[in-house]
Amino acid sequence: LSLYSSPARETKYVENPQTQLEEGVSRLRHVMEPYTAWCQTELIDSNNIKADSSLGSDFFSESYEFLQNPPAGFYPRLGVIGFAGIVGLFLARGSKIKKLVYPAGLMGIGASMYYPQQAVAVAKVAGTQVYDWSLQGYIAVESLWKDN
Repeated sequence: LSLYSSPARETKYVENPQTQLEEGVSRLRHVMEPYTAWCQTELIDSNNIKADSSLGSDFFSESYEFLQNPPAGFYPRLGVIGFAGIVGLFLARGSKIKKLVYPAGLMGIGASMYYPQQAVAVAKVAGTQVYDWSLQGYIAVESLWKDN
């Protein structure tokens, strides 16, 4: 037993008043609740992902099936490629151009190590496109030069 008597504690929970932002968000959520409930019940099926045919439902269904049954070693490869992108972001301190080029370049190198045939096909198409764009630029500059 305690030798000293302690005074009775009377505590009350006092809730902080809501700010205008919190009240606005609360009103918006209450107004949008019927629409979000409709979207959840009508558009989302728990077994299948449905997409609009104009968005290419075949692409979404094939992607969903691919991610449900991926080939062996897919997720480790994906992790290495993603880690290469993070390393690229870490190395690209400074300009905004570096922040675009380094992660994309390192991820491209990582992906080309795992998927060399696809990398060759992409490189061929990209090379053709770059050549076409440079030729169009050369023609445009030449026409401006000759006009003046």
